[in-house]
Amino acid sequence: MKKLLNDPEYFVDEMLDGLLRAHPDMLKAASDDRRALVRADAPLEGKVGIVTGGGSGHLPVFLGYVGRGLCTGVAIGNVFSSPSSEQILEATRASSGGAGVLYLYGNYGGDVLNFDLAADMAEFDDIQTRTVLVTDDVASAPPDRASDRRGVAGLFFAFKCAGAAAERGDSLDDVVAAAQAVVAATRSMGIGLSPTILPAAGEATFELGDGEMEIGIGIHGEPGVHRGPLESADAVADRLVGAIADDLGLTQGDRVAVLVNGMGATPLEELYILYRRAEQLLAERGAEIHRRFIGEFATSLEMAGASISVMRLNESLAELLDAPARSPFFCQ
Repeated sequence: MKKLLNDPEYFVDEMLDGLLRAHPDMLKAASDDRRALVRADAPLEGKVGIVTGGGSGHLPVFLGYVGRGLCTGVAIGNVFSSPSSEQILEATRASSGGAGVLYLYGNYGGDVLNFDLAADMAEFDDIQTRTVLVTDDVASAPPDRASDRRGVAGLFFAFKCAGAAAERGDSLDDVVAAAQAVVAATRSMGIGLSPTILPAAGEATFELGDGEMEIGIGIHGEPGVHRGPLESADAVADRLVGAIADDLGLTQGDRVAVLVNGMGATPLEELYILYRRAEQLLAERGAEIHRRFIGEFATSLEMAGASISVMRLNESLAELLDAPARSPFFCQ
């Protein structure tokens, strides 16, 4: 796999340097190592801050959703590695406008540990924090252990809705409630077609034979629920949407938002082929699509594959989803 790199050791830092140089009107560093970033106008006095974070290699997640109507700050670790508690604390301090800070991120062990440590340290600065973990990946645990599930592309819906609530001035309790409502209403499932290559190691994170696919694969290459010969786009969509709709309990008259997400190396044309079938399947179940998003929203370097996310909407969530937002990677 050919990559546009200098020294792999500096992959993340040089990426962040380029990002900050390209978008000084929207982002600024919040720590000396520049692994903590915030929106350029942070902190917003009197408003709830939202801090996310995780490993690099998933753009636009996580740092791509720092901006107006989205997250306030982010802490970035090395590729597929958690940021440190100190980096999270720096993002927290720079995001705090006096109304509390919500930690909103995916359910991964290292991230949970370091965000919890940062929350303890933030208490010494009199910064109140609350945590909501995104757990949308239906393939990673059964319904009776839904709280153990991984957070994948459904993170986008959480950032969008909680960010809109914070932007309009909602209280910390209300922003937390908005994020929790998104988590309860969102399900995702993905397919992997090829592995990702870690820049430092130069090796694949998992093996997948020619002509094979893996249903339910995680964004770091975590094992899925089915490996077999590559099927047609319609058959793949049937598997993904069927599992999501069953787990979510979609019924006639439900209003939903749909996200078809590329993992990093799948052409946009193929994502629209998946969306075509996903829309047909949801219509057969009697669901009405209120908003649709197709593109790369949560990637895994150059992994080929895609995921589908569905969020059931009520009036409150639809209003938050429709609110304006702007970051270097998303504008509405």
